[in-house]
Amino acid sequence: MTARRGRFILRLMRRRLLAAGLIGCAALSAAVVFWRLDLLDRIEGVTWAWRVRLRARPGIATSKIKIILLDQASLDWARRESHLSWPWPREVYAAILDFCERGGARAVAFDVILSEPSYMGVDDDARLAAAISRTRGFVGAVFLGDHDGETVAWPEGVSDGGWTVRGLDGWLACAPAEALATRATFPIPEVSENALLLGNVSESPEADGIFRRARLFRVFDGRWVPSLALAVELAARRMEESGGNEIELSPGWLRVGPRRVPIDDLGRAWLRFRGPSGTHETFSAAAVIQSEMRLREGSDEPAPVSPAAFKDAYVFFGFGAPGLLDLRPTPVSRVYPGVEIHATALDNLLSGDFVRELPLGAGVAATALLTILSAAATVFARRAVHGAAAFVLGLGLPFALGFALYDAGWVFPVAPVSMGVFFSLTSGLIYNYATEGRQKAFLKQAFRHYLSPVVIERLLQDPSQLRLGGERRELTIFFSDLQGFSAISEKLDPESLTRLLNDYLTDMTDIILEEGGTLDKYEGDAIIAFWNAPLAQPDHPVRAVRAALRCQRRLADRRAEFRERSGVDLFMRVGLHTGEVVVGNMGSRERFDYTVLGDAANLASRLEGANKAFGTFIMVSETTWAAASPHFIGRELALLRVVGRRTPVRVFEPTDAERAPEEWAEFGRGREAYAAGRFEEAVRIFERLPHDPVSRAYAARCRALAANPPKEWDGVWALSEK
Repeated sequence: MTARRGRFILRLMRRRLLAAGLIGCAALSAAVVFWRLDLLDRIEGVTWAWRVRLRARPGIATSKIKIILLDQASLDWARRESHLSWPWPREVYAAILDFCERGGARAVAFDVILSEPSYMGVDDDARLAAAISRTRGFVGAVFLGDHDGETVAWPEGVSDGGWTVRGLDGWLACAPAEALATRATFPIPEVSENALLLGNVSESPEADGIFRRARLFRVFDGRWVPSLALAVELAARRMEESGGNEIELSPGWLRVGPRRVPIDDLGRAWLRFRGPSGTHETFSAAAVIQSEMRLREGSDEPAPVSPAAFKDAYVFFGFGAPGLLDLRPTPVSRVYPGVEIHATALDNLLSGDFVRELPLGAGVAATALLTILSAAATVFARRAVHGAAAFVLGLGLPFALGFALYDAGWVFPVAPVSMGVFFSLTSGLIYNYATEGRQKAFLKQAFRHYLSPVVIERLLQDPSQLRLGGERRELTIFFSDLQGFSAISEKLDPESLTRLLNDYLTDMTDIILEEGGTLDKYEGDAIIAFWNAPLAQPDHPVRAVRAALRCQRRLADRRAEFRERSGVDLFMRVGLHTGEVVVGNMGSRERFDYTVLGDAANLASRLEGANKAFGTFIMVSETTWAAASPHFIGRELALLRVVGRRTPVRVFEPTDAERAPEEWAEFGRGREAYAAGRFEEAVRIFERLPHDPVSRAYAARCRALAANPPKEWDGVWALSEK
């Protein structure tokens, strides 16, 4: 690399790096503003739903949690079999509790606030109270709210669990006012005074109405109250341990025994949903009640549910029937029983895999990195395909990070980062077009008729190459000419001749460029092209031979059409040679062409003309054929000395035509006789191949040599004209 080119590239790099940095910073600022103003929450909610649904998997505790659902089928069964309308008698709930106790459930939670006495009288409530007292680890429901509720004080006679929460005062000093509930609705005394614990069942959705987080505790009337899910875990621990439970609050964390749960300043934790509704094993309330009744009666009829299904399980009872109004929208479903949200929270608690909010600093750093990289990708993109790839990768990366970090337990802000990346990518493209795109478009349009598209692209990538000079490189060079073009030009008027020539040159040039060739120039009807420059092509001889054969096929396909337009058949002669030349920009300082110079180029031109002596239309030098012959069929034509060269060269003819093996062998024997100087024998052999133009040419030459034998014979066919 020259010093001039190095300085140019360095200046270009600095300018683009500065542009990428400024664009990335602007995109970062816009993304952070939108993010902190919550303007992207709805979009983020959609991306969060994708993550939750696609990555939902059962946890290590999923199988330990069971749900008894009072669904529509249970309501229909009760109405049909027992003529029970809603609300049910409390005695029905007692049957559910007795069945759970019979099965050995670890804890049972009712996601039902029984705040009014039974319409069937005090005996009905008393039977429920007796069932609760028989049930180990029963957790009742209390509703804590800010505006809704029946009381503002904790009722006398109701235990608050006696929790000692270390760090609560310090946490409350920093917590928002929403962390404290001001009103509450408690269950009837028969429930609240017999329950081991009470758990808060009030949950608040996000701004878009979707439930994504669970509030693990609240404070009411100076008392720390766990959520229903956390209360179930605490109840199970209290039943299994002799002492109390160690609970500690610290900024960002809630510790219950050995488990640490990430929480925000309101005590909320992001839920990792396990799957759609029904992921936790669910039983119909009707099936549980029927099972308990048959067991009480000692019926021989099998019970729909075995008590063993609840052995050591955490059991939730809740509503699932549409008319009971406890269906919630969640990321996994728009209709999701509220009791399953509590079950999911307990599942996360037992599995220790709540999702944690990504720190603001980490989110901003990730956004900054991706926006700057995205801006750089488009600013440095030299082709449309590179810009498209930058868009695909740039916009896909935030989503990929979102999924990867979700699996690792983090909430990654996909929407803000995606917005920043999109802003960077778009701005980078606009910058590219404003600074270089229009200039490139002009240059491409101006030069596309004169230079190979590859050369143009290379010049656009590095304009410092627009200077005089070249490099030595091995190329395969292509020369072609139309047979008898002078006679054709005399028969046609200039306009018709121009149209004919343009059609012919277009067809041939398209094939050359499709094979990766670089068009050097046109000289009338002649075409000069080469391979292996400016881009390296290890198979350049193969490409060149294939291009020559394709050009001949294309001309043959249009020969009838061209005959109608010109009055004669058009035939093209091609010469190919592989050798070392100088390739580069040649000309004056103000006007130059990308072309080749050297003896190899001259030889390719001579081989094109040498076709006339043999009646062939493609002639290939030995160096070209040595590399290309494994891919084509052909024959050796001669050891040839062209005009202007003392050293002879072996030449070959590639062909598409299939020839009989005996014909190839016969031609070979004729050439052996010719090389040995047995001209009369050679004539007899070649005359047996009257349909082969090359054999006819050899026969004529052998007759002349037989009539006037040379004094010295080396087997070389020496040409006397170009």
